[in-house]
Amino acid sequence: MSTTIANPVPEPASMKLGELVALLVAMTAVVALAIDMMLPALGNIAADLGTAHSNDRQYVITTYLLGFGGAQLIYGPLSDAYGRKPVILGALGLFLVATLVCMLSQSFEMLLVARVFQGAAAAACRVIATAIARDLTSGRRMAEVMSMVMTVFMAVPVLAPSLGQLILFVLPWQGIFGFLLIFAFALMVWLHFRMPETLHPEFRQKLGFATSFHAFAEAMTTRLTLGYTLAGAAFFSGLYAFLGSSEQIFAEHFELGDRFPLAFAAIALGMGVTSYANSKLVMRLGQRRLSHWALIAFTLISAAHAGLLLAGVDNLLVFIIMLAAAMALLGLIGANFSALAMEPVGHIAGTASAAYGFMTGVLAALAGAYIGQLYDGTPVPLVMGQAAMGGLTIIVVLVTERGRLFANSEEDEAAPDTPA
Repeated sequence: MSTTIANPVPEPASMKLGELVALLVAMTAVVALAIDMMLPALGNIAADLGTAHSNDRQYVITTYLLGFGGAQLIYGPLSDAYGRKPVILGALGLFLVATLVCMLSQSFEMLLVARVFQGAAAAACRVIATAIARDLTSGRRMAEVMSMVMTVFMAVPVLAPSLGQLILFVLPWQGIFGFLLIFAFALMVWLHFRMPETLHPEFRQKLGFATSFHAFAEAMTTRLTLGYTLAGAAFFSGLYAFLGSSEQIFAEHFELGDRFPLAFAAIALGMGVTSYANSKLVMRLGQRRLSHWALIAFTLISAAHAGLLLAGVDNLLVFIIMLAAAMALLGLIGANFSALAMEPVGHIAGTASAAYGFMTGVLAALAGAYIGQLYDGTPVPLVMGQAAMGGLTIIVVLVTERGRLFANSEEDEAAPDTPA
């Protein structure tokens, strides 16, 4: 861990590889902490702020995800024009303000508005962390850095709900927002004093609506990019539905109460393991084979789980095993869908990546919110919704790949993709 990161812009401070990885982990952790730490507090928030319906508590997650998905489109062009550092510091400043408003909210409506802005600010952490890694590293070194980031980052969904629950043992739900405030402020200080501007002046691009619009339009009219973007949106809606309704299912339906984070951690751990396994398998088996087989398995497991629930098998252990098995396959699908979407648009990778994040984030949040709002006191709507969205994703992939599944990338290179 003693390797020095080569800085393309002369600065008095240089960073070691270990510090870079830790900084990127902290940036990406902001996104997950603001989701997963909130899960144990949803019931407290609903009771304190007086929501009209029990399912309304899910909007605390949904509004954040909508802001997060919607804002990704703007951070790529902004950071390419003005540099990484001022944009991320400005976004973290907005995150602090939004988090403070969340903490001081006296009405549920005010909290939801603040959560939209909080999610929009957190989106910069995801977009710019990747851009910084690309500025400072390339090729195998970038893959090494991002693999280390993701390996550490996988622990966040496992630990965050437990951390949120620990805070609730001694503080009201506002204490979770207080923790996020301290975390984001510490990250701002760290970035300000230790991270140099990583975008070389000669690589800065002029900010223009027309240029960005044309790049976005090109990405969304390229068959492979559009297809896997829509497939990603359909598939991730099942994950977002789980995030929104997991607290009600585990804490209320299965009566776990304060032990809910343990069940959530068991499911999140599986996703982390398969994400790590994907990084080891993808070079050997290919993105299509891994993601297509995993998608079929996810859909079959979810359909079988829905059948068990409809047959009256509503047991906590069975539910955790079946849901963990299905959700673990996300680690073999998410990253591969993203990479497949980017295959034909490398010349506009920044805008295409932002477009992918925007489209998948917003559409998945809306579809996930719809599934979550169907919660009727049982896990049936969630599991049936995941099975249905898995089936829809298979159809979208089949159309995108012109009826072929599991094809090697080399085969597709012989037939270049064309606009849809």
